[in-house]
Amino acid sequence: MFYWVMKRIIVGPILNLLFRPWVKGLDNVPATGPAVLVSNHLSFSDSIFLPIVVPRTVVFLAKSEYFTGKGVKGRLTALFFRLSNQLPMDRSGGAASSSSLSAGMDILNDGGVLGIYPEGTRSPDGRLYRGKTGVAKLVLATGVPVIPVAMIGTDKVQPIGRRIPNIRRVGVIIGEPLDFSRYEGLEDDRFVQRSVTDEIMYELMRLSGQEYVDAYASTVKERLAAEKAAGRKTPRPGADTRRAAVRISNDAGSPAPGAVTEIGGAPSEKRPATDDGPGTPGAAAGPA
Repeated sequence: MFYWVMKRIIVGPILNLLFRPWVKGLDNVPATGPAVLVSNHLSFSDSIFLPIVVPRTVVFLAKSEYFTGKGVKGRLTALFFRLSNQLPMDRSGGAASSSSLSAGMDILNDGGVLGIYPEGTRSPDGRLYRGKTGVAKLVLATGVPVIPVAMIGTDKVQPIGRRIPNIRRVGVIIGEPLDFSRYEGLEDDRFVQRSVTDEIMYELMRLSGQEYVDAYASTVKERLAAEKAAGRKTPRPGADTRRAAVRISNDAGSPAPGAVTEIGGAPSEKRPATDDGPGTPGAAAGPA
């Protein structure tokens, strides 16, 4: 009830009036049945604008820290997240993350729509970073439709660290469902998980037009934070780890979506099979 009141009566109408979000490909979201919306992650406001433009209820897996805060502010934050259909996501890996993914599976088994950010956290600089394989584990285990979503301009509306948003238009591009049925029965194969994740990231890159960096956004953020604490001048995020970052053009010569499993680096099957925490909206709401 709280979700629909906020979406239909309070928050939704105000944001539609101020930001006039545009959307393409809305018919790619199934009217009924389970589906996973996989999106790039540019801003805190992604988790607000995406549910507004999608007619169905979208449940996000939010980082668990938002549900364990102390004091009055922490309790109010946790209450808000629960009332707005967000579930806690433990990003530490291992059994804790697997348990969090089970909560996502429950939503899908009940026929719901689940929202996931494969990068695991917001981009530090507007570029697209390597996806974590948690999203692949989830979609391979459930076999539900995977709908790629590109958020456009939300990083300009609310850059990292800014609490009061800039008033400007934002966009949402919803791509055609991705089919991974060819991997049926291989959901526990880590090479398959990486291949599926890379295919998802390729499609997000194609839809969003973002430059791809072959590094985890969380790793880049940790390095930047350490360099800042040490008082060193920081290079552009991802500059030392990027291998042939790619832009996708719309001409006829562009590769077909999902045609590669290598994005900006060494072929995925040669990567160490030691991935990954779940690619979830670790910063799905609130600053990372």
